[in-house]
Amino acid sequence: MSKHDLQHAPYAKPPFTLGEIKKAIPPHCFQRSVLRSFSYLVYDLIIVSFLYYVATNYFHLLPHPLSYLAWPLYWICQGCVLTGVFVIAHECGHHAFSDYQWLNDTVGFILHSALLVPYFSWKYSHRGHHSNTGSLERDEVFIPKQKPDVLWYAKCQNTPQGRALFLFAHFTLGFPLYLMFNATGRPYPRLACHFDPYSPMYLDRERIQIIVSDIGVFATTFVLYKLATAKGVAWVFCVYGFPLLIVNGFLVLITYLHHTHASLPRYNSSEWDWLRGALSTMDRDYGILLSKVLHNITDTHVAHHLFPTIPHYHAMEATMAIKPVLGEYYQFDATPIFAAMFREAKECVYVEPDDDNGGKNKGVFWYNNEL
Repeated sequence: MSKHDLQHAPYAKPPFTLGEIKKAIPPHCFQRSVLRSFSYLVYDLIIVSFLYYVATNYFHLLPHPLSYLAWPLYWICQGCVLTGVFVIAHECGHHAFSDYQWLNDTVGFILHSALLVPYFSWKYSHRGHHSNTGSLERDEVFIPKQKPDVLWYAKCQNTPQGRALFLFAHFTLGFPLYLMFNATGRPYPRLACHFDPYSPMYLDRERIQIIVSDIGVFATTFVLYKLATAKGVAWVFCVYGFPLLIVNGFLVLITYLHHTHASLPRYNSSEWDWLRGALSTMDRDYGILLSKVLHNITDTHVAHHLFPTIPHYHAMEATMAIKPVLGEYYQFDATPIFAAMFREAKECVYVEPDDDNGGKNKGVFWYNNEL
């Protein structure tokens, strides 16, 4: 085995089944409590309201130089808490908020719409990601390029300045571009837009729900327009717009780091299967405080991909339970997030087939950066 192989996660078919993994998890971890789920949501919304109250009632009283520090601090804190709200909304789409589908969809629709994300549209495309994780042909997001498809500007991008520009563009524009134009998503016969009820991402029976999702986003946009006419555009951006940019940046960062790592394999159709694809996921350490604010979506993502209906408040216990079963198939990286972000942007430029073992694993792909 080569030195490079030692850095790779296992990619052979695992010696355990999904059923065996599930048996290791205490049964109560699969139980969803309406009261407990709402308690986390209400707690988040109380913090959101408190931050809004302090910003709008006291920041204008601060001495002039301090306001330049107070507002960015508000944007960051509010953005982090709202990302936690999105995590709860995301659980609604996975049927992890409650046992009642109507309640999941109602709460998820309201929360997603408030964050300018079409609920059902994103729910269905995200379903495709969970169904095809790690597949080079069918995964829905962050599809890595193969070496022949690397664009001419990749060498410029793979410099310190280029990586900084690449990451900045990804974290500010990435999520809106994905929703509107399927940027970094899988190829479709035509434009795949989350706001288009006839997008090739959706089934015929889902068209009405896509329209409902668009109405929810339009309603929020209309409220923001009315606020802008009453309070001013700058007020809306300071109170809502910049925190939303933080949310969008976090959503891209979290997804990017979960599925982009030099040790994680990708598979083409000759090798891919659902379990190996779900295991090609990296848990990350965002620190104790931020992990809690984000409801541990960051350090329990392997368990989430295996059992997405487990609510976040049981996910850590489930993760601890499955680690002995997964063994070396469980992947965790404690690298500080900023360092990991720049490292993955440097090392994970494209994927190429496994050339070891006499080329027997041509359906297994690994990241590389040699251009």
